[in-house]
Amino acid sequence: MWQNKSFFMINSLVASFFRGRLKKIDYFRENPVEVQHSTFRYLVESAKNTEWGKKYSYEKILKEGLKIFKEIVPISDYDNFKTFIEKIRDGKENILWNTSIRWFAKSSGTTSDKSKFIPITKEGLKTCHYRGGKDVLALYFQNYPDSRLFTGKSLIIGGSQQIEENQLTNQFYGDLSAVLMSNLPFWVNYFRTPHLSIALMSEWEAKLEKMAKATIPQNVTNISGVPSWTLVLIKKIFEMTGKTNLLEVWKNLELFIHGGVSFVPYREQYRRVIDSDKMRYMETYNASEGFFGIQDSPETDDMLLMLDYGIFYEFIPMDEFDSENPKVLSLEEVEKDKNYAIVISTNCGLWRYLIGDTVKFTSLFPFKFKITGRTRHFINAFGEEIIIDNAEKALQIACEQTNAAVREYTAAPIYMGENQKGAHQWLIEFEKLPNNLSRFTEILDSALKSVNSDYEAKRHKGLSLDLPVVVVAREGLFYEWLKNKGKLGGQHKIPRLANHRNHIEELLKMNDE
Repeated sequence: MWQNKSFFMINSLVASFFRGRLKKIDYFRENPVEVQHSTFRYLVESAKNTEWGKKYSYEKILKEGLKIFKEIVPISDYDNFKTFIEKIRDGKENILWNTSIRWFAKSSGTTSDKSKFIPITKEGLKTCHYRGGKDVLALYFQNYPDSRLFTGKSLIIGGSQQIEENQLTNQFYGDLSAVLMSNLPFWVNYFRTPHLSIALMSEWEAKLEKMAKATIPQNVTNISGVPSWTLVLIKKIFEMTGKTNLLEVWKNLELFIHGGVSFVPYREQYRRVIDSDKMRYMETYNASEGFFGIQDSPETDDMLLMLDYGIFYEFIPMDEFDSENPKVLSLEEVEKDKNYAIVISTNCGLWRYLIGDTVKFTSLFPFKFKITGRTRHFINAFGEEIIIDNAEKALQIACEQTNAAVREYTAAPIYMGENQKGAHQWLIEFEKLPNNLSRFTEILDSALKSVNSDYEAKRHKGLSLDLPVVVVAREGLFYEWLKNKGKLGGQHKIPRLANHRNHIEELLKMNDE
């Protein structure tokens, strides 16, 4: 009886807490263009006296509007911002944003750097990342008012990088999850597990052991994490408990909030390890650069574009992406079912920033979307974010050290199985075979670690990502594959990296014939 009263009291308080926020979500659903234009003015007004704002005439933009903004401010990637970010990391202020910046999210790098340092302002923390977290819960309780989520603990599976401090500038950096957990209000820790001292451990092997031991006795009702790493923890828990269904460990578990990589390859695995039709799954789109989307309906697998987080959106049609002067559209100009590259301006000081993701809209009222991929070929099945430049550099190093030469190649993920870790499979047609294929593979792996910090973290002690698998392609395989597809000629290229196995499976089948 007491438990029922307690449950109703908690749910009543939760409903009251979220009611006001749900009204605001409804407002931007119904008035998306107005909200985005208001966000645009707020961003430009805030940054008009910064070094960036003065360089690009933000005072003029405030007077003349969005059209002149698009004419004056260039589309940029991290390399364009690097000089400005380095000034901030040196302790200088008023560079990209008008308030002090003490936190940076460290993520995998660009063609010229192993890591990126994305500034996170106090405004970005409060009105973007944390508002996104609250909205996930608000929308969940709207869909499931009978939820018992707050009668237990939230298991938050953080990243692999502990917070580091620059004592000279009193600044801090780490992966996004570590930054967010380090800044949570004290009362949130009552609802989350494990303790912060475990959640922020950088040694993954010890962390998983301690995380499993600390959380097994808890009443965990929901989990937040990247699908691949969460599976690693679940398998560790099964190993320690002898269970085969996570609901035998946490009988009140009802929700998995996931993001970071596509859930599609993992869906069936989760059905096996959480054997219940009542288990709920909710996708979010939260990156170092901002919180962008939330799956607001259990009936569909698209996400609501969150429009009042201090982010102004623009979109480049992918069929124009590589043109010299691509058309850049505002939200009101996009169409359904077309592929767009996302461009953002944010209250963390990123301006017309190309984040590298592509989306297509499934609805224009409200604005709902699906992530369709990246602007360039990549592998990101486990959060490792391998780009072609990483692959090319690593192959060059492996070839130099094994006296080999590569003619053609492609690579794709090997997804985790019940008794199999994830890995990358490389199908390589050599001009000259390496003197030792095993050594070539090990050097390739080490080189990838050296150029990509996220890959390095996922490969640490082989906890979720195993040594690459290199398959030697017979001579002429790639040429034959293109010929069969009617794609011979200079304009047709081998897909070097793919986040799916469609291409490589076709090629492997031909290679065995």
